[in-house]
Amino acid sequence: MSEKKWLTLSELEMTMRDPYPGWREIRERGPVDRIEMPGFPPQVRVFRRDDAEAVLKDEETFSARINQESMGPYMGTVLLGKDGKEHTVYRNLVSHAFRRSALERWEEELVSPTIHELLDAIAPRGHADLVPEVTSRYPVKVITGLMGVSIDDVDRFASWAEDVSGGPLNPERGLASSKAMKEYLTPIVEDRKQNPRDDLISDIVTAEIDGERLDDDHIFGFLRLLMPAGAETTYRVLGNTLLALLQNPAALERVRSDRSLVSRAIEETLRWQTSVTLVTRVAKRDTEIAGCPVHAGSVVSMMVGSANHDEHHFDRSDEWDLDRPPEPTHLSFGWGRHLCLGIHLARLELRVGVNAVLDRLPGLRLDPSKPAPEIRGHAFRGPNSLPVLFEPS
Repeated sequence: MSEKKWLTLSELEMTMRDPYPGWREIRERGPVDRIEMPGFPPQVRVFRRDDAEAVLKDEETFSARINQESMGPYMGTVLLGKDGKEHTVYRNLVSHAFRRSALERWEEELVSPTIHELLDAIAPRGHADLVPEVTSRYPVKVITGLMGVSIDDVDRFASWAEDVSGGPLNPERGLASSKAMKEYLTPIVEDRKQNPRDDLISDIVTAEIDGERLDDDHIFGFLRLLMPAGAETTYRVLGNTLLALLQNPAALERVRSDRSLVSRAIEETLRWQTSVTLVTRVAKRDTEIAGCPVHAGSVVSMMVGSANHDEHHFDRSDEWDLDRPPEPTHLSFGWGRHLCLGIHLARLELRVGVNAVLDRLPGLRLDPSKPAPEIRGHAFRGPNSLPVLFEPS
C-alpha cells in the first residue's frame, strides 16, 4: 500500500483534466493507496476492478452508512446510506415506481417530448452549445416532471437540489435549500396521499410491502436525492457520449445509420468516461483489500473511473471503442445490492436523447471556430461546453 502526497496546483489542474494517467500509475504500483490527514479517519482508495467489485459486494465488512452521515443533514434518510435488511425494505418500497410499465409511459409522455422541445429551440439555427442548451437541461426537466414540479419552477428547484448536493461544502446554503425543497414538495406529497395518481410520487407515498410503508422522512429523503442522483449524472454522461461520437466521425456515421449501436455507444462511454468516478464505504472491522491491511473506521473509496480502465480487463482501456466486447461490464452504476436504482431510467434518457439529437441535427459536427471541448472534473466528469454546427431544420 502506497502513501499519498499532497498535489501541487499544476498537478491538481492536470488531474481535473485527465486523472486516468495518474490512476494507471497507482494501479501499476499496487492495488490501493492510503491518504492520512490529521483529524480525519484514514482513507483507502481502491483502483483495480476486481478489488472494487469485491468491496461493493461485501456488505458485512464495508458499510454504506458513511453516505447517510455526510448527506443525512441535508437530504434526510437516503437509500445510499442503508445496509442489509433495512436497505432491502426501503429499496423494495421505492423500486416499484421504476417498473417497466412506468418507464414506457414516461418515455412517451415526458422523456421524448422533453428532449424534442429543447431541440426545437436550436434546430432552426444551425449552431448551438449543446451543454447549456440541451444536455444540462434535459434530465433536470425529466426529473422535475416526474416529481410534479411546475415548469415555471424548474430552475429554482434545480438550484435547491444543487445546494443540497453540495451541503457538506456549504452547510448554511444546503440546509436552507433542503428546507425550501421540503416546503415546496409537501403540498404535492400530501395531495398524492389523499388523491393518488398514476405518477412517481403517488407510487412512493402509497407503496406498501408486508405492512411496511415509507414515513415522511424517507419520502422526502428519496425526493431530495432524486434530482442530484438522477439529473446531474445523466446529463454528464450524455455530454460525454455526444463528445465521443463527435470526436470519432466514422463511429458517428455508423451510429447514425444503425441505431442498434446507440446502446453500445452509451455503455462504452459509461466505461470510458463515467460521470461519477468514486463510490465510498467505511470499514466496519479490521480487514484487508488485496492483501493490504485496512483498519476499522477507514474510509474506503472505490475509484470507479480507474476500475473501468483496468488494463487487466479492458484492452486499450484509455480508448473509446464502439466495437469493444460487452464483457466484462463497467462499474459505473455500482454493483451488488446498491446497484443504481435509476439505472433503467438513465439508460432510457440516454438512448432517447442520443437518438433525438441524431434525428434532429443533420450534419452534426464540432464547431471548429470554438475552443475544443474537454471532459473535466475529478469526482464528477463531463464537458462544460459542446459547441456544434449542423444543418438548420
